[in-house]
Amino acid sequence: MKTLDNKLQQLLWEGTVIPAHPLALNEDRSIDEAHQRLLTQYYIASGAGGIAVAVHSTQFEIREPEINLFETVLRWASEEVDKAELQRPFIKIAGICGATEQAVQEANTALQYGYDIGLLSMGGLQSWTENAILDRVRTIAAIIPVFGFYLQPAVGGRIFSYSFWQQFAEIDNVVAIKCASFNRYQTLDVMRAIANSSRRDQIAMYTGNDDNIVNDLMSVYNFPVAGENVSIEFKGGLLGHWAVWTAKAVELLREIKSYKQNPNNLHASHLLSKAIAVTDSNAAFFDPANAFHGCIPGLHEVLRRQGLMKGIWCLNPDENLSVGQREEIDRVYKDYPELNDDEFVKEFLKSRSQ
Repeated sequence: MKTLDNKLQQLLWEGTVIPAHPLALNEDRSIDEAHQRLLTQYYIASGAGGIAVAVHSTQFEIREPEINLFETVLRWASEEVDKAELQRPFIKIAGICGATEQAVQEANTALQYGYDIGLLSMGGLQSWTENAILDRVRTIAAIIPVFGFYLQPAVGGRIFSYSFWQQFAEIDNVVAIKCASFNRYQTLDVMRAIANSSRRDQIAMYTGNDDNIVNDLMSVYNFPVAGENVSIEFKGGLLGHWAVWTAKAVELLREIKSYKQNPNNLHASHLLSKAIAVTDSNAAFFDPANAFHGCIPGLHEVLRRQGLMKGIWCLNPDENLSVGQREEIDRVYKDYPELNDDEFVKEFLKSRSQ
């Protein structure tokens, strides 16, 4: 059983920015190696503390036999991290999907390419009992450290009981949980389960609630447990939203950490206003107005504008921007210029061309 290195565990616990890595394609929908590697380089240069590869933003179709890109994207991203020879900890996370047999294969492939943690999707298992899913988690955790994932039903997830999360938290080698339920009640279930767990000091909570990023990171959840007050908080984020404007996401997390160390009303008011801007921008990227149909092309459109991708093509030709989505991205660029990292990207690309 692989366990997490102490330095990576400390980074995870302190909280960091983890972008969900997109997939760069050519117009014929073949993989664009140059830009795929460039994206990884961008995330490293932005100051992110890790990357999550072969996840939703990387497109689940990479696993289809006729496409067969799962190993390729894992290998290239790992190679770029190794080439960077970083003098700081950097967490490599691999997405793991499917029934237990497939998940075991993917976990072993992740280890083969030097990944530290598996982000274990529970999507597509609607017919499974909660006990069967917990057994699957235990199987994967016996291979690689597990980053749990509470995915909203709107994009293939399902609702789990409080009891499920209680049992989930007790599984050895679960090191983190990403909460992307997009629902305050369900988020609360997970936080309360962690507070009541014997492993609460071993599991780092990460937000995946793209509709509530700043608020999640600012909040401290207090629960009475066995006569004492237990505080649980989101340490950082593992987000598709942070696949774009990543350098500014790093600044934002730093600002929130500063606020939590020295809270004051003025700082809180500023961050809460920024929270609205971040959520409004996310709506443009993720397309909730059309049931998230354009969420991946939306991210691609921002990266295309910056020169980090050649186009917005997806493996599924039916995945495209929704009507009016490009105009919404125009609007948030205009309304919140302080949120984009276009100047950073410009300098980054210039440094790569010299």
